[in-house]
Amino acid sequence: MRHGKKVNHLGRKTAHRKAMLANMACSLIEHKRINTTVAKAKALKQFVEPLVTKSKEDTTHNRRIVFSKLRNKYAVTELFREVATKVGDRPGGYTRIIKLGNRLGDNADMAMIELVDYNELYNAGKPAKKKSTRRSRSKKTETAPAAPAPEATNSEEE
Repeated sequence: MRHGKKVNHLGRKTAHRKAMLANMACSLIEHKRINTTVAKAKALKQFVEPLVTKSKEDTTHNRRIVFSKLRNKYAVTELFREVATKVGDRPGGYTRIIKLGNRLGDNADMAMIELVDYNELYNAGKPAKKKSTRRSRSKKTETAPAAPAPEATNSEEE
């Protein structure tokens, strides 16, 4: 049973784990994708996604919270400038984990974790999705009469 076990300790003490996740998050923000083990990728996803959500609103308070986690001012600047503008309309799910197979030396499960909006090859085949809301339309817009279509002139007659 895993009652109350919310954190994968990754075989490390707390300070080492926090430093490792901060370094991996800085590398992910800088390079947009990194290769690591599946367990570390899942832990990194839980670490990075709240920081990206914080970066969508650029306030001094949010910058200080993110800096206290990342401890790298260049990564914080990159996150709030480039990454936040790219993922501004996305409601979550900023990272993607792709399993790569096993590592040659110790047979560990390897994965690539990347920021979703920066993979142009993966997003190229999909057309731009139109924005929809779950709210119902107001009665006023539904009952409004359609504008009359302009008369089409035949260029052959002229």
